[in-house]
Order: sequence, then C-alpha cells, then structure tokens
Amino acid sequence: MAPPIPRMLLLVALGFFLGLAFEEFHARTNQKRPGGIRSFPLLAMAGALLYLLDPGHLLPLSVGLLALSGWLTCYYWQHLGETDAEGLPNVGLMVPICNVLAYLLGPVSLAQPPWVAIGTTVAAVLFLTARDRLHQFARQVELSEIVNAGRFLLLTGFVLPLLPNSPVTGLTTITPRQVWLAMVAVCSVSYASYLLQRYVAPAGASLLTAVLGGLYSSTATTVVLARRARDEPGVSRQTQTGIVLATAIMYLRLLIVIAVFNRPLAYAAAPGMLGLALTGFLLAAGLYWFGPARHPDSSSPPAPSNPLELGAAAIFAASFIVVSVVSSWAAQKFGTAGIYALAAIVGVSDIDPFVLSLAQNGAGQISVEVAVIAILLATSSNNLLKATYVVVYSGRTELIWPVAALAGLAACGIGLAVALAW
Repeated sequence: MAPPIPRMLLLVALGFFLGLAFEEFHARTNQKRPGGIRSFPLLAMAGALLYLLDPGHLLPLSVGLLALSGWLTCYYWQHLGETDAEGLPNVGLMVPICNVLAYLLGPVSLAQPPWVAIGTTVAAVLFLTARDRLHQFARQVELSEIVNAGRFLLLTGFVLPLLPNSPVTGLTTITPRQVWLAMVAVCSVSYASYLLQRYVAPAGASLLTAVLGGLYSSTATTVVLARRARDEPGVSRQTQTGIVLATAIMYLRLLIVIAVFNRPLAYAAAPGMLGLALTGFLLAAGLYWFGPARHPDSSSPPAPSNPLELGAAAIFAASFIVVSVVSSWAAQKFGTAGIYALAAIVGVSDIDPFVLSLAQNGAGQISVEVAVIAILLATSSNNLLKATYVVVYSGRTELIWPVAALAGLAACGIGLAVALAW
C-alpha cells in the first residue's frame, strides 16, 4: 500500500512543529534533551512506515515503540542522578512523552482524520510551553477547589447515569434523572463563571465581573454591587452599568439552559429573550457612556460562593421538585392563569427551578406559548425584585438610573408576555 503523500507531508510538518517547540523550550532552560527539530520528524516518519508494513496487526509498529521506550529508559537510567539548574533531580517525564508522541504521530496521521493529529500536536505544544504558568496556577488552586472539581465529576459522570428516567410519583412528570440533570446544567454554568471570576478575571474589572456574575446569579451580583455602592463614597459608572449588564446576561444564560432540555421552547423564547438581552446591553451602554461621572473602581466584587457545595446543590434539587409539583398543581387547578400567577410569585426568588420545570414539561404538558409567557413573567418579576434590592441595599439616589433600567426591562418583558397572550 503506497503511503498517501499529503498525510506524510502533514506528519512531517507536525513533527517539525513539535520539535521546534521542544528545542525552544529546553534552550531557555539551558538543558540538552533527546529529541528536537530533526528527531521528531524522523520519529514521525518511522512510525508511519512501520505502521504501513502491517496496518492490521501493528506488529512492526509495536516493536518500534518498545525499542524507542527501551532506549529512553537506558538514557534516563544513565542520567538519573543529574540535577537541573535549581538543584532538583532530573526525573521529568515530558521528554519521553514528547518522543513517544512524535513517534505515534505517524500512524495517527495515516489512520485518523487530520484534525486528530493536528489537535494532539497543538495541545502538546501548549502544555510544553505553558509549564511555568501551569505550575503557577497549580500553586494558586486550593485543595478545596480540587475537591469541588471531583464533586462535579461525581455528580455528572457517576450519579447521573444511575438515576431512573421514569416518574416516581403522580404529582409531577419530572423524573429523578431530569431533576439531577437540571441541577447539573445550572451548576455547570455557575461553576464555570465561578472559576473565571476567581482565577481569571483581573482585579478591578468590574464589567467583566458583572458579566460573569450574570452567568452565575444576576440577583446575587445585583446585591453585591448595590452594597458596594453603599459602602463606597463615590459610585462609578462601572458599578451602575454592571447591575444592568448582569441582568442582560441572565436572559442569555436562561436561554442556553432551556435549549439543553427543550429546543422547541428555546426557539420560541429566543426572539423575546434575545430582544430583552439586547435592550439590556443598550441600556448598560447608555449608562456607561452617558451616566453621571464618578471616579473609577479600584476593586472588583468578591467571587461568589462555590455552586458545587453540597448544601447549595441539595437546595436547588429540592426547590426544583417543589416548583415542579406546584406548577403541575397550578396548571391542573387553575389552568394557564395559575401558571402565570406562579411565574409572578417565583420571580421573587430563584427562577431557575421554575424555568427548568417548564422546559422539562413539569407543569403538565403545557403549550410552548404558555411556557414562553410564563418565563417572561418570571424574569420580569425577578427584575422588579432586583430593582428593589438596589434601592434597599444601596440607599443612594445616584442609582436611580439602574433602577429605572431594571424596571424598564421588567415592563418590556410584561409587555411581550401580554402581546403573546393576546
């Protein structure tokens, strides 16, 4: 079987790229290691040719891999007692891993789609060249964060597949698997926002923190910014803008979460939710550019609590079940009017369980139009609550513009709901 020329050229280029990054990295550390800009392309070609000799059983390729591993073992056995510039033992695994990876690029480039080899090479180069940053990041991460990441993997990969996907009570059609999946979906968005706020967002980036806070909880972000406006003598444009910006992001977050569970509902709600989000962005831009001038912020709001804490997860799951049962009862007892009234009531608390219950048909198979109207009413009620929080927690007349913006978004949402109802 003749080797495909484009694939061979690709693997040589990838080997050259990996070798270039390998040599450049070790040149900065004043270390000489096996492998580089010549060795890696040759290893890649050797792996490809050995693969072509027996693509079915891979015997020549396996023998070649054992030979390469044996040579690397002898090399490291000979140099194991050496120390680097910092006096640490020379026992790193990156060098043998890079050599083995260069060798395997050959068969991978021939047997798999090109993106597999390209993505693997790029990832290897990024991990190789980002050593200092990754080590610095590892030193910054607390042990509790690693435990929380393990909880996230436990919630998604272990518990979720074990839950039954059939209703366990006649009070609601929601299944245990749907409850857990809803909790995972919300916690995933909130956890990503939490990590970005804590480890990525630069100090003083109030607008970025507001955006990430909107992904986490627009209500919590509003309270934090309102309290900050009360404690600081001067209210900045960033603080006022952040209050409105967090609510604008809320519409996008809800739409994304709805799309995970109910595509038709997401498509139906998209025009209204995107329109309200755009209105919020325009209001935030107006506050930023034309609001009252104040001195710039010197710090950012603190990062929120971790959403993967077991207590918070249990509260969300319990709230989701309660809201689902109440929604089904309201729909059966009072019809659509009951759903609309419940939407207005739940807006004074966490609206995520209510919205997800509608997305999973937890209110007794209500129509898509009714669900869209209920979501608009719930978000509008929640905006009025946040406007009240701004007044109560800030106590400053300068925040009349964010309050007016939140009230305006609530009015727009109610107007859309009324228009859809008629």
